[in-house]
Amino acid sequence: MGAIVAIVGRPNVGKSTFFNRLIRRREAIVDAVSGVTRDRHYGKSDWNGKEFSLIDTGGYIVGSDDVFEKEIDKQVELAIGEADAIIFMVDVESGVTGMDEDVAKLLRKVNKPVFLAVNKVDNAQRMADAVEFYALGLGEYFPLSSINGSGTGELLDALVEVLPDIKDEESELPRFAVVGRPNAGKSSFINALIGEDRYIVTDIAGTTRDSNDTRYNQFGFEFNLVDTAGIRKKSKVKEDLEFYSVMRSVRAIEHCDVCILLLDATRGFDGQVENIFWLAQRNNKGIVILVNKWDLVEKDTNSVKEYTAKIKEAISPFEDVPILFISVLNKQRIYKAIETAVEVFKNRSKKVPTRKLNDIMLPIIEHTPPPAYKGKYVKIKFCTQLPTPYPQFAFFCNLPQYVRDPYKRFLENKLRENFDFTGVPVTIFMRKK
Repeated sequence: MGAIVAIVGRPNVGKSTFFNRLIRRREAIVDAVSGVTRDRHYGKSDWNGKEFSLIDTGGYIVGSDDVFEKEIDKQVELAIGEADAIIFMVDVESGVTGMDEDVAKLLRKVNKPVFLAVNKVDNAQRMADAVEFYALGLGEYFPLSSINGSGTGELLDALVEVLPDIKDEESELPRFAVVGRPNAGKSSFINALIGEDRYIVTDIAGTTRDSNDTRYNQFGFEFNLVDTAGIRKKSKVKEDLEFYSVMRSVRAIEHCDVCILLLDATRGFDGQVENIFWLAQRNNKGIVILVNKWDLVEKDTNSVKEYTAKIKEAISPFEDVPILFISVLNKQRIYKAIETAVEVFKNRSKKVPTRKLNDIMLPIIEHTPPPAYKGKYVKIKFCTQLPTPYPQFAFFCNLPQYVRDPYKRFLENKLRENFDFTGVPVTIFMRKK
């Protein structure tokens, strides 16, 4: 399973700038999840061969009467609980503040690696000023500058040393994660599949810290269901539940082969569901979208077509994703959903022989070559599928830097037409021949 690293600290110390710097290393797109307080950002980064998910939290404030700041505090505490390691960022210009001491007091109780990052250290004087942060009682600190990147390498070296090794566990059984917003019907879906009420179903969203695996072996199918559902007593549920849903989805998505994304038909494919979808896509997982509670929606002859069109517009350009309309309560099409998830898993692990790939793709490329760019003509001579757990293809040509994204999407569409990669992200690399 991939590691999760949370960046915490009081407001305006440079957490987002640092986050953006790490994400740009991987050239990943920042995922912004809209919330009542501010945007929370999620992304992937890597250092020295280790990948990890990065979460930029809101600024932590203790003792404020502001309702928004209280929500931020809850999200930060939740991120600390979920993360494998924590980067605590402070600002050398302000020195040690009361809010820094409050955060440090919280972190000293956490039995997890904490890295104290002193930001805005970009000259010798500030390097000397940073010494005062020893007073926070968190041991060694890492002076750095989020703006120009100085010092970040030393911090990341130390960080990846304590992160768990990321291994693609090649289990004999595929792993299907059931993810989605709170109260979309995830627990009910799993209960309906396994034929017993193993998971409690209420209106309160789940707060289980660890994913629970359920082995499914019926009707000729065998796989592990990675469940993200679970509840606590109502009095214990105080977290920002929307934020919690995405935190749990990060864990579940990294630990699966196929994501079964469940959404509530009465709420639609909103920003929260869309964010979970893109998390799965950027982690190169297979995806099946299930529109649950379809029995509660007023329908006419065009309802399915119109609803499908709205979802595809939201997930464009990755539209080649199966969308099923189900009712867990009435057990409508839930077994069709499993059949589809198994097909997506097979598509994700499909290997196309190099000769067959070239026999089909090279004539297509010859008929529709890449458009000239800056007067240069690109000639693609050879292509092959890379030996990765998910579909990635390398196309070898004379001028790879001149192949633009629209043509890569054209190649991807032709691969999908000829080899059926429905429900699976496809990555294309242009390489110098």
